[in-house]
Amino acid sequence: MSEAGVTEVAGASGAGGATGPAGLTISDAAVTRLKAMYQELKAAPESGMRIAVKGGGCSGLSYHMDWAPAPKERDKVFERDGVRVFVDGKSMLYLKGSELTFEASLMASLFKLHNPNAKTQCGCGESFSV
Repeated sequence: MSEAGVTEVAGASGAGGATGPAGLTISDAAVTRLKAMYQELKAAPESGMRIAVKGGGCSGLSYHMDWAPAPKERDKVFERDGVRVFVDGKSMLYLKGSELTFEASLMASLFKLHNPNAKTQCGCGESFSV
């Protein structure tokens, strides 16, 4: 679980500088998998993974992750070792201090968020409450 090298790059929100506890950490495993996705998708360098929190799921809020060609105007953009993660401002309220990881097993391979703000989480790990 390394935070080294993760920065929040300046965007429309004007935020910038090193990511601290209020930001988003990207683990070594997540960086490795995201780099592979860039190659598989033949993705442009300005593209990245979008993470959002939306209402729903068995615990009230759920994580949504997809690939985006570029950040939206007010997204927070986190970058580490050439990979980018985009989070909208509203979702960032729920994700402050979280870590994006990637886990692979015989049964499944998936990105996961370790969210210190989650008070409860469903068994599948895809929804939570604060």
